[in-house]
Amino acid sequence: MSPQTHGAPANLDLARFQRPALIFVVSFIVLVTANIGGGFFGELIAPAAEAGWHIRIAAALVLSLIIVANLEGLRYLPFKWQVGIVWCELLFLALAFFNSFGLSYEFIWSRLPFLITQGAFTTIYISVAAIAISFFIALVGALAKLSRNGVAYGISTFYISFFRGTPLLLQVYLIYLGLPQLGFIVDAVPAGIAALSLCYGAYMAEIFRAGIEAIPAGQREAGRALGLRDGIIMRKIILPQAIKIVIPPTGNQFIAMLKDSSLVSVMGVWELMFLARTQGRSEFKHLEMLITAAVVYWLISIVFELIQARIERHYGKSSLR
Repeated sequence: MSPQTHGAPANLDLARFQRPALIFVVSFIVLVTANIGGGFFGELIAPAAEAGWHIRIAAALVLSLIIVANLEGLRYLPFKWQVGIVWCELLFLALAFFNSFGLSYEFIWSRLPFLITQGAFTTIYISVAAIAISFFIALVGALAKLSRNGVAYGISTFYISFFRGTPLLLQVYLIYLGLPQLGFIVDAVPAGIAALSLCYGAYMAEIFRAGIEAIPAGQREAGRALGLRDGIIMRKIILPQAIKIVIPPTGNQFIAMLKDSSLVSVMGVWELMFLARTQGRSEFKHLEMLITAAVVYWLISIVFELIQARIERHYGKSSLR
């Protein structure tokens, strides 16, 4: 047997073990570094406070081997199984991290129903109303910016520049406290919806503009060749195609709006974040309520992510034909 053929399997085996070895080394370094820092990760490596360095190093070695075996084993599973197992593992680590804070679960369960029925409902109500209004504001702003009318173009560019260039919290104050100076008294919830609508309408106007401009110019020319007016071309030809492009970023804007709706709490609106702070302050259980609010926000976001995916599949059917 020639030296070349004799050495080929060895080189192949060496390349095969490079990835697991690299994962092991990186995991071990991270775990040892976390062990020095103490806290949650230090306790995860060696829970006993009196554990010596040899025990802690051995625990880090064992955990590193488990990580390598886990990642290498996942490679042989189907894609959906990989995703499901990774989610379960990361969720377990997140719950273990939260549990390390010594939370009072009895307090959380006693406040959770009110947090959902009042706080989460108000957050969803404000966000849904705001995204519906901002959708139409964005469409008008995008069409005005694409028009050849100087007045419409000037108004749209000023609006987009101002509401994208100033903080949302400042806009909330300007609407809630500024409009009464002009004689318009606005309640807290409508003021919050107006601020969110105007702010996100400015961002979404650029999304709509990009989506409309992404449609080839030949579509408009074909419509004009058929004798259609520009309004009908936009409504019947351009917008139905552009909607498939703007839905994903619009869904992202809505999920971002869910979290930014917490800013309306400065006006005393009983939304999710406001209730989490006030309920936690009453018995000095701030961390319990903040973590609970974070989980509720996350679950709401997951629900709307699923809805967004369903809408994307619906509008994507035409491109699959």
